[in-house]
Amino acid sequence: MNFGFSLSPSSTIDLTKVDQTLYEHLVHLEPTAAVCMNCGSCGATCTVAQYKGMSFRKVLNGIQRGQDMKPMLSSCMLCGKCTMVCPRGVNTRNVLLNLCQIYD
Repeated sequence: MNFGFSLSPSSTIDLTKVDQTLYEHLVHLEPTAAVCMNCGSCGATCTVAQYKGMSFRKVLNGIQRGQDMKPMLSSCMLCGKCTMVCPRGVNTRNVLLNLCQIYD
């Protein structure tokens, strides 16, 4: 019987198989990146987020998962609003600046 439903492919990511070299290098350059708790405060204050979908949280998660986040970084204005509101004191601006330099 066909009920009109289908199964979606699994979206599970096995982090043991992901190359985290870039993330480890980033944490070496800016140690506060390791304390990010993905609360979303940075995205809530980001001026570009509502227009371009820029989010520090998305960038950091993508880097941890071994994804190329260069396209999203190009929309960041490096204004530093995200750094001011971070409850953990992550220097988000420096993290993003380091990523831009790594990708260049």
